[in-house]
Amino acid sequence: MTVNLCAQRHDVGMNNASPRHPFDQALSLTARADGGFDGHTHPAYANMVGPYGGVTCAVLLQAVLQHPQRLGDPVVLTANFAAPIAQGPYTVHPRPARTNRSTQHWVVETVQNGEVVALGTVVTAVRRPTWSRPEARPPADVPPPQDLPALPTQALPPWVSRYDMRSVHNAFPDAFDGEEQPEARSVLWVRDEPPRPLDFAALASLSDCFLPRIFLRRRQRALIGTVSLTTYFHADAAALAAQGEAHLLATARGLNYHDGFFDQSGELWSRQGRLLASTHQLVYYKA
Repeated sequence: MTVNLCAQRHDVGMNNASPRHPFDQALSLTARADGGFDGHTHPAYANMVGPYGGVTCAVLLQAVLQHPQRLGDPVVLTANFAAPIAQGPYTVHPRPARTNRSTQHWVVETVQNGEVVALGTVVTAVRRPTWSRPEARPPADVPPPQDLPALPTQALPPWVSRYDMRSVHNAFPDAFDGEEQPEARSVLWVRDEPPRPLDFAALASLSDCFLPRIFLRRRQRALIGTVSLTTYFHADAAALAAQGEAHLLATARGLNYHDGFFDQSGELWSRQGRLLASTHQLVYYKA
């Protein structure tokens, strides 16, 4: 949940003049002659002081997905947030650093006003049938999303309204009362709002949907900003297509808080209990 600068755009939401999903509007990239892409910030995914970090991750990945040299599907995305992204246009420059028989390594930079504001690496791969077994397990005895109330989004940053979140356990504090908790584990159902078929870019964005763990652990707000976020994709395009518009079961926990930085990990599961992605991020905090 990265803090950057808020942005404005005229085609927010879904209406007769602009029928595309807000997420697809936010990911809209125009190819440049130099191999890069032009993009623009979008207010539907604004955070408290800037765009939601998940959509920044999705834009980095989308630039690779749209590149004519791309080989295979994403298996790893790492996004590093170098500076605030200001209102307005930016350019994304993806570059294949190395291509092997079945894997490809990419370097991606988002540039605004002549400076790098976000940079990342992406690994894509052609998956081949092999021995496969899960070891992680999804939470058990979880009520279905339709039996749970949606998280109220009034007074929350705009990006929260772009997701239908339904808390199973500890997804959002009842109150910011300063009562420190022993742990910051959350379980929730989540999907795009309005519903949208799941794809790799949407999965990358959803990997940042968790409230910063320090908010839950200390039950008080703090100045925070994601420094680096890595998402591992455990599903191919067919598995994502099978998920469709259904809710994902998401879990997150904090690991350690020390001298201005903490890390948190998360998992995103299909309705059928398949692990689609896992994620880990490092967050700066001031407290």
